[in-house]
Amino acid sequence: MTAFRPRVLTGDRPTGPLHLGHYFGSLQNRVRLQAEGAELFVVIADYQVLTDRDVADRLGDHVRELVLDYLAVGIDPARSVIFTHSAVPALNQLLLPFLSLVSTAELQRNPTVKDEIAHSRQAQVSGLMLTYPVHQAADILFCKAHLVPVGQDQLPHLEATRTIARRFNARYASGTSPFFPEPEALLSAMPQLLGTDGGKMSKSRGNAIALGASEDETARLIRSARTDVERRIGYDPERRPEVSSLLTLAALCLGRDPHSVAEELGDGGASALKTLVTEAVNEHLRPIRERRAELAQDPGHLREVLARGNARADEVARRTLAEVLEVMGMRY
Repeated sequence: MTAFRPRVLTGDRPTGPLHLGHYFGSLQNRVRLQAEGAELFVVIADYQVLTDRDVADRLGDHVRELVLDYLAVGIDPARSVIFTHSAVPALNQLLLPFLSLVSTAELQRNPTVKDEIAHSRQAQVSGLMLTYPVHQAADILFCKAHLVPVGQDQLPHLEATRTIARRFNARYASGTSPFFPEPEALLSAMPQLLGTDGGKMSKSRGNAIALGASEDETARLIRSARTDVERRIGYDPERRPEVSSLLTLAALCLGRDPHSVAEELGDGGASALKTLVTEAVNEHLRPIRERRAELAQDPGHLREVLARGNARADEVARRTLAEVLEVMGMRY
């Protein structure tokens, strides 16, 4: 009997370089799932760049950088599928039947959509923003994914996907086994890393350490990180969030507990903390950065990886769309 291989859908918008928050919060988990035998689909969500901005600036460069990061951390294109939205028309065609399964009121009150609208870079919010959860549902359901690694803030989107799957099954495939699985959330247990300004680490805020940053740039960014006035270093995320975030980062890189790192630093102050974090980050990322630099020398290989992934995703999406049209009675 063939062993069950769960399908996992994950991905990123190509809006800037991936950083340490992505690495510890998501990328490591993807590599682990791949090693455990999951069938991993990684979408580079190029269409979704336009949800909160008027122009997809430097899109080609950002897509290339994402592929570099994926390969450098250990995502294996021989075992996983790396693809772009725009190369898979059948995936996007699923938007039409899926949109018929949700109301405008449900989309308008989605908390993630409301937050995205509040922080949008657009002069006027486009219709694409409102349909963002439905587009994500198409991403997940085209390959009938069983698991979706998400942060706490993305749970409303996943619940929207589960709702769409459930309604499609009830409307078009009742009386049979569910056509679409209702995907489960795979929440990361990692504490959130703060940006160097003490806010949420973000590609667009200039407060993150990119995986592809140089060691000197990493040192500069960590030197600029906010701490506090207390000399003794202590791990207390509620009272001392910035210091605790740096301790978490050092502990993750060193494979230690943040309390023990704090105890070791003692009264060394912010300077000693930042020195330790810098050394730990640069040492941990050195083999990844070396691999990344090596891969960057062969752009043809990057294009080939994406072409193969696009072809595989397109094959899966066309099969799913054909099945959807069949159960909807639209095969003439």
